[in-house]
Amino acid sequence: MNLRRRVRVCGLILLMCTLGGCISKPPASSIQIGANQIERYLPLLKNKRVALVVNQTSRVANLHLVDFLLSRQINVVRIFAPEHGFRGDHDAGAHVSDDIDSKTGIQITSIYGKNKKPSKDMMSQVDIVIFDIQDVGVRFYTYISSMHYMMEAAAQSSTQFMVLDRPNPNGGFTDGPILDTAYQSFVGMHPIPVLHGMTVAEIALMIKGEQWITDADKLTLVTIANTHYRRDMLYDLPVAPSPNLPNSQSVQLYPSLCFFEATPISVGRGTDFPFQVIGHNIVPLGDFSFSPESMPGAALRPKLEEQVLLGVDLRHSSQQGLDLQMFVKAYQQFTASGLNFFERPDFMDKLAGSNQLRLAIQQGQSAQQIKQSWQPGIQAFKQLRKPYLLYPE
Repeated sequence: MNLRRRVRVCGLILLMCTLGGCISKPPASSIQIGANQIERYLPLLKNKRVALVVNQTSRVANLHLVDFLLSRQINVVRIFAPEHGFRGDHDAGAHVSDDIDSKTGIQITSIYGKNKKPSKDMMSQVDIVIFDIQDVGVRFYTYISSMHYMMEAAAQSSTQFMVLDRPNPNGGFTDGPILDTAYQSFVGMHPIPVLHGMTVAEIALMIKGEQWITDADKLTLVTIANTHYRRDMLYDLPVAPSPNLPNSQSVQLYPSLCFFEATPISVGRGTDFPFQVIGHNIVPLGDFSFSPESMPGAALRPKLEEQVLLGVDLRHSSQQGLDLQMFVKAYQQFTASGLNFFERPDFMDKLAGSNQLRLAIQQGQSAQQIKQSWQPGIQAFKQLRKPYLLYPE
């Protein structure tokens, strides 16, 4: 390539980055997550009774955070387990039971199901709660809902709350409808968009700052931020955050495909590629065929079990962010076939944060029109979140 052509190409790349925003993939060693910055938080735990909100993603280098803290003579008195359990092996929605960790003998208390918030008696036995869970940056992924309730319990019991931050693998996107609090549920606690573009520590700061929990002013909140991190960096998760998000492709597709959970369409639960396909046994959505089966991660009779489904294989798709095109097209195909698409309208509205998305689709609006209608809310949210951001926009 001659010099003049090289300059033109470099200039074009620079222009594209300026106009569209480039998402870069950093060296794996450049980001230092909160949990690995032991010199910043270990001194704060000495001589304290420590409780942990953790799962299989809570790693300090090659050790689980529980094992690491015990090796440093930190007094870990209780483990709180979110959806999918302490080891991350429970199906979505499956009951998580209280237990004893066989390795350490520490009491495990479920905060998923009936008891989403610990009792005052439990909290009286704790001086500080540490939250260290890898999130995926999507409002209806329930780990930030568990954090909400744990923060409230800490505030009401004068217990310190610490967040060891981790990157958001969907951090380069802020998109989707803002939740209407009239539709608040465990799959949507806060008036934020589907893709909020924030890390868990930033969300925690916003929950406290906007007083979205009772007694927010009483909460002592400590955040251990990532270093060398920008929210537009691509970040491959070292550990799967839940059984049905096994790889980076599923994490990228999850914001768009999760809405299908409220419809008769399968997103691949019960296959080796969950949240990487869509399909149905009556309405052919594409040429790719697959058959869901009961298996770890989908043991509770996956949707359309043992049926031959025709649909779309997205395992090599470059789709990112929140894309409504497939969802709107599937609705049109079901309507043309005389079948009910919004099989669970209440659940759809909880995922979307209101009934507006469902109604807009039923009224025949295009994906582009719907996404355009979100823009005023997204811009207002970006202004609201500014005081809580720990990393450059």
